[in-house]
Amino acid sequence: MYKGYLIDLDGTIYRGSEPIPAGRRFVEQLQARQIPFLFLTNNTTKTPATVAARLANEFSIQVAPETVYTATLATIDYMDDAAKGKKVFVIGEPGLIDPILAAGYVWEEKDPDYVVVGLDTAVTYEKFVTATLAIQKGALFIGTNPDKNIPTERGLLPGAGSVIAMVEAATQQTAIYIGKPEAIIMDKAVGILGVERSEVLMVGDNYTTDILAGINNEIDSLLVLSGFTQKAEVPTLPIAPTHVVDSLDEWNFNEE
Repeated sequence: MYKGYLIDLDGTIYRGSEPIPAGRRFVEQLQARQIPFLFLTNNTTKTPATVAARLANEFSIQVAPETVYTATLATIDYMDDAAKGKKVFVIGEPGLIDPILAAGYVWEEKDPDYVVVGLDTAVTYEKFVTATLAIQKGALFIGTNPDKNIPTERGLLPGAGSVIAMVEAATQQTAIYIGKPEAIIMDKAVGILGVERSEVLMVGDNYTTDILAGINNEIDSLLVLSGFTQKAEVPTLPIAPTHVVDSLDEWNFNEE
């Protein structure tokens, strides 16, 4: 049996504002069996407390904020480990900026130690200028996650990866990426779960982020066909997920 689960949110537990009932039942099964789990999200616009409150209020899923690990938290952990300094400039929203400052980092625009770039729906040319000049002067360039698009009711909108790509083009430097499918967030998440990597299962609906996060980091994966990756795509995937289900209701918790 898997002894720890890493679980995507949008497309796996809910679809935008629409609940996926099998997702709620899946979480309740984990809780009933006392199996540790983390919701693992590339979303940097919401804090863990906000995510947990949304799960409770909109989807009737009762979890503690500590069960939510975001690309924001992984970014902070990465900067703490790098120990390059405490000065930072951020392109992002309050869900990214506020936790970084609360973790002891100081806002600096001219000579920061780090430039962190994430999704910012109010991004301006001047923010790009500030980030570009700081990176050219030697600031460590961090991208929160590589998602080029975010799915919405309006269609596929620009994601954090698109914002980061602008800075990469301007600086001719590649960002250090933190979120799924990168090793940084996965290594941190496995450490928080406190179980062996071979006993962890990554659960998600998106092959290019969730499932590759497992494949690239030697973690078993469960692709659920309730969101991004469609059933017709499964036979042509370059590397097969460990498991595939149409619905999380099909999952056997005793499966090896």
